[in-house]
Amino acid sequence: MSENRQAPTRNAAASPWVLDTRELGRRPGSSRAVHREVTLESPLGVEDVIAAPRGAVVDVDVLLESVVEGVLVSGTASAPVEGECARCLDPLTSRVEVELTELFAYPHSATEETTDEDEVPRLVDDRIDLEPVVRDAVVLALPQVPLCTPDCAGLCPGCGVKWADLGPDHGHEKIDPRWAALQERLGDSSDRPEEK
Repeated sequence: MSENRQAPTRNAAASPWVLDTRELGRRPGSSRAVHREVTLESPLGVEDVIAAPRGAVVDVDVLLESVVEGVLVSGTASAPVEGECARCLDPLTSRVEVELTELFAYPHSATEETTDEDEVPRLVDDRIDLEPVVRDAVVLALPQVPLCTPDCAGLCPGCGVKWADLGPDHGHEKIDPRWAALQERLGDSSDRPEEK
């Protein structure tokens, strides 16, 4: 491994995302459950659309298992999310929960030697960094078009009020500008008495 790859992990050893695997040893079959509550320093997602906001607490519940090629991490992560409906712009609050399964390869293992660094994460100094794994899983689980309800009708294009708050007879009369002069000349036909 290069010095560039190891230096950031050493500096981040105190991070709540970084887990020490030394007590597992390299004995396949040994495992350890880990529960962490991590406060986000930056949002996960697209701010002002939908994201787990800065300061939110991510609940991480994982099992670390020693396998021949590295440490297998499996479990869940959940976080509160905030955003706004893409149709009516109402604020949204929810919770996202994702399943995690990731192999962190041992240095000098066959997996490390046969894969690129961006394909399989590595153990560095017997530590694993869960932040990229959780970040990717949470961001991919967020909806691209968040809605307050699946059948949200959105806003009236004429007045900007939510269709849900308007009556069924709501509408805006649109007059073709080519006919506006004729209507001005003849007046509103609804004001005239009906001819029989």
